[in-house]
Amino acid sequence: MSLALPLDAQPTDPALEGIIKLAVMAVGGQGGGVLTNWIETLARSEGYHCQATSVAGVAQRTGATIYYIEMAPGDVASPVFSLAPSAGDVDITIAAEMMEAGRAIMRGFVTPDRTTLIASTHRMLAVSEKTVPGDGMASSEEVKAAAEVAAQQLILADMDTAAVAVGSVISASLFGALAGSGALPFKREAFEEAIRAGGKGVEPSLRAFAAGYDLAQNGEAPKAPEPKAAKTEIIEPEGPAESQTAWASLIARIAGLPEDIREMAKAGLTKVVDFQDCDYGTEYLERLQLLVNADDPEKGYELSLEAAKYIANAMTYDDVIRVADLKTRPQRFRRIEDEMRVKSENLLHLTDYLHPRAEEIVGLLPEKLGRKMENDPAWMKRIDRWFNRGRRIRTDSLRGFAMLYLLGGMRKWRLKTLRHRMEQDHLDAWLTTVSGYLPDRYDMAVEILRCRRLIKGYSDTHARGLSKFDKVLSGARLVENRDDGAVWVARLREAALKDEKGTDLDGALKTIESFAG
Repeated sequence: MSLALPLDAQPTDPALEGIIKLAVMAVGGQGGGVLTNWIETLARSEGYHCQATSVAGVAQRTGATIYYIEMAPGDVASPVFSLAPSAGDVDITIAAEMMEAGRAIMRGFVTPDRTTLIASTHRMLAVSEKTVPGDGMASSEEVKAAAEVAAQQLILADMDTAAVAVGSVISASLFGALAGSGALPFKREAFEEAIRAGGKGVEPSLRAFAAGYDLAQNGEAPKAPEPKAAKTEIIEPEGPAESQTAWASLIARIAGLPEDIREMAKAGLTKVVDFQDCDYGTEYLERLQLLVNADDPEKGYELSLEAAKYIANAMTYDDVIRVADLKTRPQRFRRIEDEMRVKSENLLHLTDYLHPRAEEIVGLLPEKLGRKMENDPAWMKRIDRWFNRGRRIRTDSLRGFAMLYLLGGMRKWRLKTLRHRMEQDHLDAWLTTVSGYLPDRYDMAVEILRCRRLIKGYSDTHARGLSKFDKVLSGARLVENRDDGAVWVARLREAALKDEKGTDLDGALKTIESFAG
């Protein structure tokens, strides 16, 4: 049975009863809960009924969270509030990050007939962006273009930088932007009183509030064009005179390279010497020189430029020694302290998570012994049982730091290990393949050099990258005699960089096999 109401008894849109609907899209750690509490305090202090709810995500920390607030003037008798936002029925949407703005638009929380969208333009990469082997960063420009169409009023600015610049956090600058937007019928002073009522971090929050208010009222100042990158400055190393002499000799050799590649060669040399020593830097320059000699000046030394970059990357592989070294460097501790805003009266507890496989342990052994164990399934299983489990090491403690520091100092031992021999053999085979395409297939040689980009990281990440590298080179052999062979190698490489599992790469290989087999 259905019941029809008379026309004058039809329910009306809650918006007509004065209810204001506000959604906050934030990521855990951005202070979305604090911002919601300020808005609640503000509304109630102005005599409004107010209700706030939240739907928390389940990712790292609290994940992506939707905070939802509804408020109505005090003279509205018994307003009925909803527990969650509905598509097409939100007056104000606040996004604490650019992709959160995109998420709000996709879910229909931003509409051109009513919604004020306030969003910070900075980026906090999502897990899906980080797991892409190549550049998985989503386009902020696409979100901005969609926002300009979707919102009735749009306020976009880097609220995070504005807050950090005055020693506060983004929730305060977003609250200021909400005040500056005029979307709520409250005076600025009422917003500021809501912050004071919280009682914590009042002065920094008020400074960030003022910054956000100003951005909403006046917009961001035009950014000055970024200055051209300065040429690499050669910093004289500290240490024994013998080492400084060796370093100066290496720099002198770079001066003899073509001008087009000197800067990249300096960067590569610095990375290689930092990884091992000046003798290792000599090996780098010798490998590079072979390709420089085979290069074509009329092509702008494109081959040598790519070689300077990727040979250095190949020679500075991430083994256990390298990882331990990087984790115990003073620069890392300073960076963490800056990011965490550690003050002199604070204590920082730092725990590193390590998960070595049997392959990493065997790779540390001398070449002959390592190969013997590597080829013995029983030994590999035994080593895997002993070592292949997660370990949490307190690197802020003397014991934990000393253990990693000693491991990171085993540079001289590295050259005797099985892992080093394996990396050298792989490097030599790769460069032999590159040289095999010269001089007739110059473009093919360049693309094979670029494929080294696929190999990075350590442990499982390195194994997956190596597998993709091998697949791309097998595909390259199928098209090496085609005029568009270099184009296909580039397509294979880009397909390999699109997803972690390699599904796109397998599809591209099947396409090649269909016409090259």
